[in-house]
Amino acid sequence: MIDKAQLRSLIPHTGSMCLLDSIDDWTAERIQCSTLTHRDPTNPLRRNTELAALHLVEYGAQAMAAHGALLANGAAQTGMLGVLRDIRFYTTRIDDLEGALRISAIRRLVRTDGLIYDFAVRTDERLLCEGRITVALTAN
Repeated sequence: MIDKAQLRSLIPHTGSMCLLDSIDDWTAERIQCSTLTHRDPTNPLRRNTELAALHLVEYGAQAMAAHGALLANGAAQTGMLGVLRDIRFYTTRIDDLEGALRISAIRRLVRTDGLIYDFAVRTDERLLCEGRITVALTAN
C-alpha cells in the first residue's frame, strides 16, 4: 500500500488537489486506489457545498497518473486529458456518499505520446462511474 504522502510525489497535483488517499494495489496493467476526499467539506472541486459525479473523471485520471509514475520508477509524467469516451455516470453527486471511493484503472494502450485507460469508480459494491480516458503526454 502506498499512502497519501508517497502518492503526492507521483502525480502533478499538489495540496488538496491530490484527491486520492492511497494506492491499495497495482501491477503493470492496473491500479486500485481509494479515498474519502469526496466527504471533505474543503474539497477544492466542490461547488455550492456539493461535489458532482462529473468529478469522478478526475479521480480516475489521478489514478492513471499515479500508475504511470509507478511504472516510470516514481517519475511523475506530464500530460493532459485528450479524449473522454463512453463515460457513464450512475449517480449525480458524490459528496453525500458515506463509503470510501474505490478507483480502478486498467491500462489499454501505452505509447511515447499517450496512454489509454479504462476506469471505474465504486463505493462499496455500487458502480458510480466508468469510462475510457486518453491522455496526451508532453515532453518534459
